[in-house]
Amino acid sequence: MTTTLRVIVDDIVSPAGGGMGRYAEELTRELIRTAPAGCQVSGVVSSSLESDYERVHTLLPGLADLFKSALARRELQFAWQHGVTRLPGSGMVHATSLMAPLSKHDRVNNTGDQTVVTVHDVVAWTHPHTMSPRQASWAKGMARRAFKYADAVVVPTHTVAAQLGEILDFGERIRVIPGAVSSKLSVPIDADDRAAAIGLPARYILSAGTLDPRKGIEPLIRSLASEADAGLPLLIAGPAGYNAPDAAAIAEAAGVDADRVVLLGRLPDADLSVALDRATVFAFPSIAEGFGLPMVEAFHFGTPVVHSDDPAVVEVAAGAGLCVPLDDTEGYPDRLAAAIATIADDDALAQRLSFAGLDRAANFSWRNAAQQVWQLHADL
Repeated sequence: MTTTLRVIVDDIVSPAGGGMGRYAEELTRELIRTAPAGCQVSGVVSSSLESDYERVHTLLPGLADLFKSALARRELQFAWQHGVTRLPGSGMVHATSLMAPLSKHDRVNNTGDQTVVTVHDVVAWTHPHTMSPRQASWAKGMARRAFKYADAVVVPTHTVAAQLGEILDFGERIRVIPGAVSSKLSVPIDADDRAAAIGLPARYILSAGTLDPRKGIEPLIRSLASEADAGLPLLIAGPAGYNAPDAAAIAEAAGVDADRVVLLGRLPDADLSVALDRATVFAFPSIAEGFGLPMVEAFHFGTPVVHSDDPAVVEVAAGAGLCVPLDDTEGYPDRLAAAIATIADDDALAQRLSFAGLDRAANFSWRNAAQQVWQLHADL
């Protein structure tokens, strides 16, 4: 008899994509590779274009099946939030986010009927202004459904476990399983050509991730006007998020030359790899995180990192980067500038942080994450 784990992979085909889509793709691929004997993995997506279905099968070789809902993503989100529709049949369901078909089920008498969801952060509660009102409301509503019906909840850090526990007491249902660097991030053979095409300077500060207020982009840009500034250009890679800050306006207000702040937008994996690998310093000034994957990606390339002391970021960095306190908001840009300059001007320190980052990144593995997910379902 074959046991099937149904994974909600809809974030892969979501227009937003980003980190959530990357997480769903990488974890599901490893779940397929590490499936125990007699087990297989199938996917679940909302009603999408045929090209999206083909893309899922291409990205996830070995996927046993792909259930295609009749509802488009927004309608499916609404339906699952209100318990209007369920997946046909029963069995194990693993949601790579809060988007899950949560409803009452009898796991006591049917141990194979189980649903696990993933909560990546508690931003909907702590920083709701960085999300659209609809997104924040949906996240809170789905978390309440998870509290009632989920058999377990996966979080990326102990920090998120503690924060979520103060909002909804999931007790022993919480399991900490961190993510890892994408298997697609590696320096390509045409790195020099790509660096030239992107316009990478010889030395620069790099920051990456979705641009929204909680990512600390504003104080990072303002740090370029500090007396402690290292004089390096700042390159920012990533798509604009909800209520994204106006980088040019921030630079102008701070008296920073507009040419020193370059928005690269969303980069293909090969280009992002080159940008990460060649950066003098990677800056991760985020004000609120659940994990901080861009920082781990920088560690992976041995790039020295400056990061905030947000609790989740500190947990993930584990001393491998230079930590900058967030308190005293007005002084934060100056402290960022001083930390960046310290690395930029000290080759020995930069090398030590490079080695520390490489060691730290090696602690995170999608294979380990997948094996822990399989073990979690086995424990249930």
